[in-house]
Amino acid sequence: MTNRARVVSGMRPTGALHIGHLVGALRNWVALQSTYDCFYFIADWHALTSDYADTSRIAANTYEVAADWIGAGLDPDNSTFFVQSLVPEHAELFLLLSMVIAVPWLERVPTYKEQRDTLKDKDLSTLGFLGYPLLQTADVAIYDGRFVPVGDDQVAHLELAREVVRRFNNFYGDVLVEPQPMLTSVARLPGLDGGKKMSKSIGNTIHLSDSADEVRRKVMSMYTDPKRVRADIPGTVEGNPVFTYHDAFNTNVAEVDDLKERYRTGRVGDVEVKRKLADALNLALDPIRERRAAILAQPERLKAILFEGSARARAIAAETMVRVREAMKIAYR
Repeated sequence: MTNRARVVSGMRPTGALHIGHLVGALRNWVALQSTYDCFYFIADWHALTSDYADTSRIAANTYEVAADWIGAGLDPDNSTFFVQSLVPEHAELFLLLSMVIAVPWLERVPTYKEQRDTLKDKDLSTLGFLGYPLLQTADVAIYDGRFVPVGDDQVAHLELAREVVRRFNNFYGDVLVEPQPMLTSVARLPGLDGGKKMSKSIGNTIHLSDSADEVRRKVMSMYTDPKRVRADIPGTVEGNPVFTYHDAFNTNVAEVDDLKERYRTGRVGDVEVKRKLADALNLALDPIRERRAAILAQPERLKAILFEGSARARAIAAETMVRVREAMKIAYR
């Protein structure tokens, strides 16, 4: 047992994690481990909401995600790693919550319409896709999660969770804990192509598992200032993806400042800027790749981490469901 407040968060196993995940979430998750009781889960059921037509990679991706987490510095001895579907109580609480929530509450979640418009190649007119924010509520509430680390773009999801918990408690008493947002300053990395975000489906990513040569090749192909056709032409640093990556990964601040000054005055070429970025990225990714390779070389250990963590999570989830059933007067003896 611990007296530390509990933090709950998860990721879908839809493919290899990339440096956008590292900057946007994993670095923060690692920092939280020393202060909070952290529950981090691999949301395989959530992956089904959009990838139900082809489930062939979900199980393999689950282990890859866990390896990426360990590579990034998450410690399974200091946090609880688990697989969503290995804790079926999530589904039971989701079902019971669905009895008290109005469908328009789900339809107004901003990402519901956004993803339906974006993923036009997939049929997302399913109950599972409509209900995934409610399943997210169950994911957190079943562990009495006090805090959920979120960026600004995820606040609407958490506000729905808070409203659902309040409504449930209004019917059945003070049963579930209302989760609070832990607003984090989420750095968003643009894609290698200059797009607004990294996306596996677009292929504009650098994966945590990429080799040093792959990282260097991808960096050398990166989008920069399109108006700069020669090295002696002053270039724009602001909004330039190469410099955004330098700011996120290059710990040699003096070097970055020098590159920016020379770039603005037309005294450095894109090749030098990119080579130094590749060096900085590989320096940051080397220990991640090393830890990742070490755990993948121990597949039984990796499996044990997920199964043991899922067992710990399920014990807590089962206690919550006893409380929920009793409050709803559907506890049979």
